[in-house]
Amino acid sequence: MLDALRSAAQSVRNLVSRSLDNLESPRGGFDSTHPWFLTDRERDNPATTLAPWTSGNAVLPLPHGRTYFERLAHALDAVRTGDLVLFTDWRGDPEQLLTDDGLSIVDALVGAAHRGALVRGLLWRSHMDSMGFHGPENRELVEKINAAGGEVVLDQRVLAFGSHHQKFVVIRYCSPELDDVAFVGGIDLARSRRDDADHDGDPISRPFPAEYGDTPPWHDVQVELRGPAVVDVETIFRERWDDPAALSRLPWQAIPDIVRPRVPREPSVIPSFPDSPPRRGTCDVQLLRTYPRRKPAYPFAPQGERSVARAYAKALHRARSLIYIEDQYLWSLDVARVFAHALREHPTLHMMVVVPRYLDEEGVLTIPSALLGHAEALEELLSAGPDRVAVYNIENCSAVPVYVHAKVCVIDDVWATVGSDNFNRRSWTHDSELTAAIIDAECDARAPADPAGLGDGARVFARDLRLVLAREHLDRDEGDVADLFDPAEFFAAFQASAQKLEDWHKSGQRGPRPPGRLRPHSVDSSPRWQRVMAAPIYRNVVDPDGRPFKMRLTKRF
Repeated sequence: MLDALRSAAQSVRNLVSRSLDNLESPRGGFDSTHPWFLTDRERDNPATTLAPWTSGNAVLPLPHGRTYFERLAHALDAVRTGDLVLFTDWRGDPEQLLTDDGLSIVDALVGAAHRGALVRGLLWRSHMDSMGFHGPENRELVEKINAAGGEVVLDQRVLAFGSHHQKFVVIRYCSPELDDVAFVGGIDLARSRRDDADHDGDPISRPFPAEYGDTPPWHDVQVELRGPAVVDVETIFRERWDDPAALSRLPWQAIPDIVRPRVPREPSVIPSFPDSPPRRGTCDVQLLRTYPRRKPAYPFAPQGERSVARAYAKALHRARSLIYIEDQYLWSLDVARVFAHALREHPTLHMMVVVPRYLDEEGVLTIPSALLGHAEALEELLSAGPDRVAVYNIENCSAVPVYVHAKVCVIDDVWATVGSDNFNRRSWTHDSELTAAIIDAECDARAPADPAGLGDGARVFARDLRLVLAREHLDRDEGDVADLFDPAEFFAAFQASAQKLEDWHKSGQRGPRPPGRLRPHSVDSSPRWQRVMAAPIYRNVVDPDGRPFKMRLTKRF
């Protein structure tokens, strides 16, 4: 009997090992043409016209909604007749302000249309507002822009329980004196997003769990792209825009469009912009996407696309020193296993994660299922590297938790990503997502010059992004970074800061509050009966799987 149990256990271990190999190596090995970026073969979507990657881009990180919205407002203010404004979003609130002088999102986009720009948008139709979603707000924004001469559609060309989660803006100017620009990341044109580094929150807030206060502090990141990558972002918009499938997945969803015809049911043709932007910087940019396998199929991704998942698998194959992550969820065991595999393969590899302390929902059904996924993911990571994995949440200087909505990853100060995808199965397989992977051609000479020891060196953009975010979380001045370059010292600095703040809280907040905003993150373990009850909702609704059936069986992305 004992031998039979050992044999069964070994069979399970072998199955898990094979599954992890598939996760790490989507198509039987990584192409050496580029050690970090996916090749066309590895993207595995021959239907797309998207370039593998572009070089010569200027990339500016934009932490916080206030920073991003000011840059976006300036770019929109410059558009004139014949210019092109394209945007996608998961949520759009017309009244959300972009600037201190009261310019709202709807004012900026309507103003662009009134000045003769071609304003085109794809806004997710959203689920019912009774489920806590935002269909009426999205419709209001669409109708107001369209009344001014723009053309924005409500797009529900998704799987059941799915969403269009991409968040980007593209602006193409006719004037050669203005640089075309694209903004890509995790920041919606929506309420609560316009916070800054102080994290006092956005006065235009949205309903949120009470733990986050009346104006929930919000941490988020976007990137500004100038150069050839702008055309790639435009291509992604045009592929979705030209999809011939009905905009509404269910026939009755089109009824409001028929009754109130300010929402187009068939998008018009967008004129071409022939000239590609010139080189503007030193960064290579690869755009990564998620699309599920859908019926009718996406013309640009008939079998879906999982380049987000595949790119992380390839980058983690090369990780040796430090994985730094900021994410809204991190609640998928499938995704955690990809990172855990890298941790087990490389004993010197450390992983640091910043997540929210509390969920952004208060649902009786969704909270237990989401906590189940989160707990499973953290358990997998901590078992792979007990002393090399650290998970934190953050708070502002008034001890109010900050909601982390950023989707950022930096590996070995070389490969960096900013996008809309979260580290869960939904984002890697089921919803539409867009993430920019960035490798700066400019090396950073500050020691350690090659953290991974593989000859890649450290790159300016990736290292600077990590340091900017770290200084904020540690409450440090711009020059106070000497102990943050080396991965081991960086890891220790976060640990020490978080422990001091945690000890201060446990002491009843006696004495001055120590600098820093980090606190150790933990998840309360649910009773077994609650886990059993929550599992079906978690697997099928909260974190569904959009892969073809054969891929699900083999655990491949």
